[in-house]
Amino acid sequence: MGAGASELGPGGVSEAAAAVRKRLGNLKPRVAIVLGSGLGFLADEVEKPIRIMYSAIPGFPEPGVVGHKGELVAGTLENVPVIVQAGRFHLYEGHSAATAALPARVFGELGVEVLIVTNAAGGVRRTFQGGTLMLIADHINLMWRNPLAGPAQPGEQRFPIMHDPYDRDLRDLARTVARDQGIALEEGVYAALLGPSYETPTEVRMLERLGADAVGMSTVPEVLVARSRGLRCLGFSIITNPGAGITSEALSHEDVLAVSQQVARRLSVLLKGILGRLKLG
Repeated sequence: MGAGASELGPGGVSEAAAAVRKRLGNLKPRVAIVLGSGLGFLADEVEKPIRIMYSAIPGFPEPGVVGHKGELVAGTLENVPVIVQAGRFHLYEGHSAATAALPARVFGELGVEVLIVTNAAGGVRRTFQGGTLMLIADHINLMWRNPLAGPAQPGEQRFPIMHDPYDRDLRDLARTVARDQGIALEEGVYAALLGPSYETPTEVRMLERLGADAVGMSTVPEVLVARSRGLRCLGFSIITNPGAGITSEALSHEDVLAVSQQVARRLSVLLKGILGRLKLG
């Protein structure tokens, strides 16, 4: 298993970025897309793909979760230069917050302007059924970890302002594209917990009272780093199931993957529609 950014030392992020940049050649990605559970197929739709296995990147461990690959795929989608992260590093696997956010730091070093994050999540809002697609408007960090803790990394704000973590203009664009394509799109607040256990009914009621609409175990570390580096962020949650206690149904990771894969095709169409209309600096 590779070391995280904090274990690599001060030059760790630069070392990882240099390894990726060498493989990219003349390609300069403008948008990075982080794929959640069930969305791995989108990496196969990248045109003229350059595949970089995590084992070739200093500090990148191998993913340990079913449904997550272990590679970066760079190329174009809808004529936009992109780099796609197929496989996350989760805190519940024992990784540090710095490791979970290392890819986002690498994307910043590569000159990426927009970070699009996706995830599978449980529904907290009682009207959310399995298969709902949610645009993330805001988040609540209940992981009790922050990748910005410790010595400030070069190029990062020490105290990033988080009043608009998920870019308002990008969210407007997402809603417009969804409406034009006839894709049902809800909007809400994502709560990130450490995991790996799913939530109890009482914890779901707590999240509801805190203002959360969905709950998962990822995404927030990447967004915190991206915002500290000035990247604009856009996020989506695939609601795979109502949270515990909202219905009497039990849940398994296999169920989560199955629903994710069903909804992922809709999200893929939406993402490509967004890329096709995206205005970059």
